[in-house]
Amino acid sequence: MKTFEDVIIKPVLTEKTYAVISDKRYCFVVDRRANKTEIKQAVEALFGVKVEKVNTVTTIGKVKRMGRSEGMTSTVKKAYVVLKKDSKPIAFFEGMAQ
Repeated sequence: MKTFEDVIIKPVLTEKTYAVISDKRYCFVVDRRANKTEIKQAVEALFGVKVEKVNTVTTIGKVKRMGRSEGMTSTVKKAYVVLKKDSKPIAFFEGMAQ
């Protein structure tokens, strides 16, 4: 069984995600095998909030070159989480909203 810490790997902190934090939308890198129900339960348990919906995106790894060397970027699954209106914001992201 996966623990909640195994499902949520790290937050995605980009300009695009900073812009939507004030709307109670957050983005996380999650385990590729996690489904939407597991992601919702993990966010609710770890941060003490109520989740309205979860959208997921899987970005396939690509071939990259550095001179003659070739490698692959990692395949990443991201979850966009929307909190309910009556839920408080996630404390980790306070002060980052614009």
